[in-house]
This record gives sequence, C-alpha cells and structure tokens, in this order.
Amino acid sequence: MPEEIFEIVDDSNNVIGTAKRGECHGNPVLIHRTAHVIVFHPDGRMLLQKRSMNKDIQPGKWDTAVGGHLMPGEDFETAARREMKEELGMPPNLPLKHLFESKIRNKIESENTSVYSTVYEGPFDFPKDEIDDVKFWTVLELRNGMTKDYFTENLKTELGKLFEMGIVC
Repeated sequence: MPEEIFEIVDDSNNVIGTAKRGECHGNPVLIHRTAHVIVFHPDGRMLLQKRSMNKDIQPGKWDTAVGGHLMPGEDFETAARREMKEELGMPPNLPLKHLFESKIRNKIESENTSVYSTVYEGPFDFPKDEIDDVKFWTVLELRNGMTKDYFTENLKTELGKLFEMGIVC
C-alpha cells in the first residue's frame, strides 16, 4: 500500500507543498491538516477511541472519537465525514456542527485541525488494526482522565477547550 501524501500548509492553511506521512510524523516543521469529530451520545456522554498499539503516534491511548488527515484537495468537512465512515462506520450524512479551529504543535508533528461535533449512539464498526476499542465517557470520567497518562495530549488539549467553551460541562 503506498504511503499517504499530505498537503503541507503554512500557519494560515495555505497549501505550500506535499510530503509523505512518514516525513510529516517526526518533523514538526511540516504543518499538515486534520479533521476531528467529537461524537456525543444523546444522553450527553462523549465517545472516545482507544488507539491501536500499532499506531505510530500515541499507541494504546484514548483519543478523540474521529480524527484523520485531509487528503490532497479535500476540505475539512469532507475529511470529517469520510473519517466518520472509515473509522467508526458512522453515516457520513449526520449533521455536523463546527466547533473550533486548533493548532497542534509538539515535538512529533504540527497539525492545523478543524473540530466538529455530532450526536450518534451507534452502532460502531471500526478497523481493529487501527482502533482497539470505543467507549462513551461521562463528564466526570473525562475530567478525571485529564490528569492521567491514558489520554493523548491532543485529547487533553481538546477537552480543555470543550470545558472552557461549556460544550462539555
């Protein structure tokens, strides 16, 4: 299977080139784009995915329910809908609400992310080689997880913004 190609962007999301996935993960100078979808149960709990131990970044940790890289030429919402289907088997036509933009910067990678939300209680069908488990979490469980090592740093940052905005409270 050929390695994914990402569009490289500047800080304002202007495309300035392309690079292979392996070049982007490990080189934080290469900013690329991702879309995340926060999935809420109708009762307010929030879905998280447990990343497979096979993942190249943050293996075995709990993370945002849906997250994926944009394909060349793809916009954020199209990527979000594609990833909902690919990662969790969710209907791609569910209503999406744009929540906020985020810039993820760490020693491993740099991503400009657009974050959406939707409401869906399942069922979920996920690739076992990429995701070990999915689970709905209560607000208390999410707050307690903020100080633990089993959440990705990206998830902790995203949750902090959701708490601050009053979306999860």
